[in-house]
Amino acid sequence: MPKGFLSSIKKKYGDGGYDGDQFGGAGGHDGSGFPNADAGNFMFATGIECSYPTIENGKVRRDQLRECGHYDRYKEDLGLVKELGLNVLRYGLPYYSIHQGPGKFDWSFADEAMAEIKRLKITPILDLMHFGVPDWVGDFQNPDLPVLFAEYAAAVADRYPWVRFYTPVNEIYVTARISAKDGVWNEQLKSDKAFVTAMKHAVAASILGTQQIAKRRNDCVIVQSESAEYTHELCATPSPQVSLDNELRFLSLDLLYANSPSATVSMYLMDNGMTREEYDWFMAGKPPGYQIMGNDYYGRNERIRLSDGTIQISMDVLGWYEITKDYYIRYRMPVMHTETNVFEAEDAPMWLRKQWIGIMRMRRDGVPVLGFTWYSLIDQIDWDTQLGEQNNRVNACGLYDLDRKPRPVAEAYRSLLKEFGQITIVPYAEMLEITDRPARLKVNV
Repeated sequence: MPKGFLSSIKKKYGDGGYDGDQFGGAGGHDGSGFPNADAGNFMFATGIECSYPTIENGKVRRDQLRECGHYDRYKEDLGLVKELGLNVLRYGLPYYSIHQGPGKFDWSFADEAMAEIKRLKITPILDLMHFGVPDWVGDFQNPDLPVLFAEYAAAVADRYPWVRFYTPVNEIYVTARISAKDGVWNEQLKSDKAFVTAMKHAVAASILGTQQIAKRRNDCVIVQSESAEYTHELCATPSPQVSLDNELRFLSLDLLYANSPSATVSMYLMDNGMTREEYDWFMAGKPPGYQIMGNDYYGRNERIRLSDGTIQISMDVLGWYEITKDYYIRYRMPVMHTETNVFEAEDAPMWLRKQWIGIMRMRRDGVPVLGFTWYSLIDQIDWDTQLGEQNNRVNACGLYDLDRKPRPVAEAYRSLLKEFGQITIVPYAEMLEITDRPARLKVNV
């Protein structure tokens, strides 16, 4: 047998384990190990539930930070983030209680919590508006909301200049729908016109708030967190309303990212109070900063409309992968899985694994998925009624229960981190790390 090239290689360099190959070659690191602090590290995160809408016509303020004990146990909660091996936290400051009037702020709790986050070297994705506004602002029908909120965003960026990651307004579509179309939160209206009004004001608030942040941190990273939804139909004749709803689920991101809505949605907007001047204002361009499209997905986000008109929760018929793919194809933005959970603690470990499999599949398709969030760190209260009823019912969806004892999903998440914790946000991201230079380009190509 003639001499092959391997004989020569083995004679010169040995049979594997070649020097130099450890730097990203076959002998390189496989990405396992708990997350490190590298800028290019995939963002494994959790969040602390912080919703604060009003119900019962403004008489009752829900505050999940209070109801879940976070104000009293914030140091313990933040310690759990590190104990689990995480470095990234979606964290919402209580806008409704901090912004007490024009130019007037109460930072007492925020300063303490933010100091602890900084001390622990946790990277916060700071959530500035989460389903509610201060009493003196009123609700999402207030046309002054964008300007008033921009003042708050500027004040936060001034006070915590070391923060770089923000979610200016959480789940805009959900905020507008439940407040102004479903009649559960805040203004508790039930009309398309009120929905469009709330949508306009919340999106404009996000844009103006982002501008104020970028003015102070021109390298800011904006993680837009929006609900990824879909309604299926088991009807021979599709319902016009369901068809419209499946288009409206994109509306907040369409307005935010200056992506022209469909003709049907455009006519819907004009029929319900959006002027041509307002439409042109939204279509002027994307907000500033490095933009990441966050998709929140719960199995509850998928529904089936039966032939008798009833709607049933269908869980993951399509799943996060298929639904988020629709959003990615529409906007071509970097993606983060920004929220997920299930209320049944025994099902949570498998649900987490299914989400991760979807993320890995999406990355293999070439879509830049930069992060994942199990939401939330601790259990929640009354989300089975969307906070609309005060039942004090614990939703066992946390990594830890309200006594701060770990649930099975915490160990499942730790196992995931141990296996994948040091993968980068995209392959070879070490040479493409999010730069600390100011954001400059407005195009995606």
